[in-house]
Amino acid sequence: MAALAAGVSKQRAAAEGLGSNQNAVKYLGQDFETLRKQCLNSGVLFKDPEFPACPSALGYKDLGPSSPQTQGILWKRPTELCPNPQFIVDGATRTDICQGDLGDCWLLAAIASLTLSEKLLYRVVPRDQSFQKNYAGIFHFQFWQYGEWVEVVIDDRLPTKNGQLLFLHSEEGSEFWSALLEKAYAKLNGSYEALAGGSTVEGFEDFTGGISEFYDLRKPPGNLYHIIRKALRAGSLLGCSIDVSSTAEAEAVTWQKLVKGHAYSVTGVEELDFRGRPEKLIRLRNPWGEVEWSGAWSDAAPEWNYIDPRKKEELDKRAEDGEFWMSFSDFLKQFSRLEICNLSPDSLSSEEVHKWNLVLFNGRWTRGSTAGGCQKNSATYWTNPQFKIHLDDVDEDQEEGTNESCCTVLLGLMQKNRRRQKRIGQGMLSIGYAIYQVQLSQSHTDAHFGQDFFQGRQPSAHSSTYMNLREVSGRVRLPPGQYLVVPSTFEPFKDGDFFLRVFSEKKAKALCVYFVGGCLLN
Repeated sequence: MAALAAGVSKQRAAAEGLGSNQNAVKYLGQDFETLRKQCLNSGVLFKDPEFPACPSALGYKDLGPSSPQTQGILWKRPTELCPNPQFIVDGATRTDICQGDLGDCWLLAAIASLTLSEKLLYRVVPRDQSFQKNYAGIFHFQFWQYGEWVEVVIDDRLPTKNGQLLFLHSEEGSEFWSALLEKAYAKLNGSYEALAGGSTVEGFEDFTGGISEFYDLRKPPGNLYHIIRKALRAGSLLGCSIDVSSTAEAEAVTWQKLVKGHAYSVTGVEELDFRGRPEKLIRLRNPWGEVEWSGAWSDAAPEWNYIDPRKKEELDKRAEDGEFWMSFSDFLKQFSRLEICNLSPDSLSSEEVHKWNLVLFNGRWTRGSTAGGCQKNSATYWTNPQFKIHLDDVDEDQEEGTNESCCTVLLGLMQKNRRRQKRIGQGMLSIGYAIYQVQLSQSHTDAHFGQDFFQGRQPSAHSSTYMNLREVSGRVRLPPGQYLVVPSTFEPFKDGDFFLRVFSEKKAKALCVYFVGGCLLN
């Protein structure tokens, strides 16, 4: 009952705006404005008692207290490293993100993408920070965590060796916003070492509150162009890359000037008339330099001579330095994977007309109670947490070549706090979900669906496979109706907290909530 009361209290606070980007939850109860004022009044620079400048902040194994890698490390403030430190110099750019002695390139790629959108960047990196005005050795950043925005406060003591920053740093030696951002994210996750290894979309999501999709471009869905076009209209972040087979291939440049193992941003699509037939184009951006595609539809390619000059001029104006057009067919041949981070409704400006609708669920798998494992475990599968959604309204923009009206839904099942638990040897669980259609005669019950319901029943949709990732997500198109979503671990009897998000083009109703093992609707 205590857990239920706490959940209801949290719901009430959320309804009053707590956890929004404008009213973030204070991580560990630390309020930036209050602490900064105290330091300014006392004339003493802030020292963070919750993330002290000591070996435990660095790590627990490879960066543990007795590790050779941590010998000779000194914690220094930017004011001790250069005569005139700056928070941001001439705006935040890709050159502000240089990797140090930490395997968190996934995080760096996500930060680099943030610099492409000032609006998104300044949701994470508040503007009211400086080493000159009201400087008190304290800084703050905001991250999305499991359905709410969290404000993280840090002091500006950074790990150094031989007078140089040890981890993330800016090419401009007097600029420190990126190093401080990395420290705040390390605090949120328990240590710097906890950031080693990960997926760029994890950073995307914690910086935007969005939900991600992955597409293998060697096996693209037939409607991928349609998906990309709608994602761009909805303000989503899109990235693509070319896989490498060895570390020697990383950053290798192909003969048509594409960089392998390198994150490109997708910034536009266009369909135009080319020699009497339609031609689909896609616009990409190389955020790390000026190397641009030199094949068909590149800046000086002959294909441009065969389209309306006014159209060419219009498309030229839309492409900035480092951006280029290529045919969609070449894109599918040249690139290996596409990642889409669909932004949550609160990430988009009020005038956006193509927002997603969002339903959130929190839950827990508990050994002996709600940790039923996958459907192969027929005796226990039914005990997993269950959530019911009702899809009434079909998409306005139905896909080409489809006769059946459907509802597009993105589901994301995310396990909570596993990165923090790496310190105690708990890795990611293998997780997945299944969606079952519920008949009208079954839709009005509030009871937990029992073993008989699942016996021999195939799901209408499910995650592609069980994976030990922080989040397993996917896009499904379902006929209107009522559905039961069952999130589970692959093996039964595995304890863990989870967070389930349902993004829908039209508003989805959450009809039932099952308080089994503490499942709760947000």
